[in-house]
Amino acid sequence: MAKSGAIQEPLSDKVLLTVIYIVLFAVLAVVLYPLIYIVSSSFSSPQAVVAGRVWFFPVEPSLKGYSAVLSNPRIWSGYSNSLFYMGVGTLISVFLTFALAYPLSKKTFYGRTLIMYLIIVTMIFSGGLIPYYLTVKSLGMIDTRWALLLPQAVAVWQVFIAKTFFQETIPDELNEAAEIDGCSDLRFLWSIVLPLSKPVIAVLSLMYAVTAWNAYFDALIFLKNVNLYPLQLILREILIQNSVDNSMMVDVRTMEARQGMKDLLKFSLIVVSSLPVLIIYPFVQKHFVKGVMIGSLKG
Repeated sequence: MAKSGAIQEPLSDKVLLTVIYIVLFAVLAVVLYPLIYIVSSSFSSPQAVVAGRVWFFPVEPSLKGYSAVLSNPRIWSGYSNSLFYMGVGTLISVFLTFALAYPLSKKTFYGRTLIMYLIIVTMIFSGGLIPYYLTVKSLGMIDTRWALLLPQAVAVWQVFIAKTFFQETIPDELNEAAEIDGCSDLRFLWSIVLPLSKPVIAVLSLMYAVTAWNAYFDALIFLKNVNLYPLQLILREILIQNSVDNSMMVDVRTMEARQGMKDLLKFSLIVVSSLPVLIIYPFVQKHFVKGVMIGSLKG
């Protein structure tokens, strides 16, 4: 018997809630299954992968894929290059974003409205690929690491998030009180603004790090030296350009073994290439949600 003071939910609400849960679980399954399949395939044998016997759990568990990945010097080179681009690029991007967003958050900054309009224009219009390439070439950055660090160093959306955070978190009264105590602008920025900006620093770092880790198009058009290739470009070559050479007179078992090993290498490399982002994200997830909400509420 139900308690007299308890509020009974209408049947329609219960049905709606049940439908919502079913839809959410269905979406979760659609998103999660490909990830499970990739991980399970990476730990299966090449024969099981090429035969299509992997569905949910690893079949004939094996570490041949990871052994091949870790023994390939090109993959190690691409991995180290991607870590460099991600680490250094994130530092440069966060620094430049702060340098642009913090002055724009101050009402006393002369010309900030005009600068904001110019920044917004870059979100709507683009010069195109050819002017972009010619600009990078004229700066002498072709086939250098700088081509992947500087041209895309600042993102407009991240500037808006940082600007909004400063406006909502660092009030003008705090700056005025610091000036009365004889605090300089640089001291105020270093001793007060930066310690209070840890959430937005985490958000910006995650955004820029994920973008830098997954980027491959700039490397594709700007880099010629294989030793400078990021991991994603090497992964692209393995996933798209590699194929079984049918012109060779080999038996079916040999072709099957080669194709199975190539497929296994693909799955293993996808898992390995995703590890840095998967490791970083849990530490900044709560700040990430907070920062995105701040940027979406007011600008």
